[in-house]
Amino acid sequence: MAVDLSMPVLVVDDYQTMIRIIRNLLTQIGFKNIDEAKDGRQALEKMQAGRYGLVISDWNMEPMTGYELLQQVRASEQLKATPFIMITAESKTENVIAAKKAGVNNYIVKPFNAETLKGKVKAVLGDF
Repeated sequence: MAVDLSMPVLVVDDYQTMIRIIRNLLTQIGFKNIDEAKDGRQALEKMQAGRYGLVISDWNMEPMTGYELLQQVRASEQLKATPFIMITAESKTENVIAAKKAGVNNYIVKPFNAETLKGKVKAVLGDF
């Protein structure tokens, strides 16, 4: 089944520039409904208020990190099935392992381009 490119996607990052870059890349690959949050806490509030078809979150943020957000999402009956892609500038093996154990669907190391993002999203959601 093809991915619904009009489904809501939540981009979580504490740098507005990074949100803009990810939003532009998502738009390039066809997504139309992109929301944003500046940290894990705001993202969790938005997720509890409405459904998202995909979450793309940075790892390093304050006061709630992307990793802590992932743990909260996976612990929630309402949210646990939400596809989740983690983005980080660090490619530390222990971080990748921790994210996998916490239930992340995929992992992207910065910097990345539209093709990389599309490949990761396809791996999580299927063809589009």
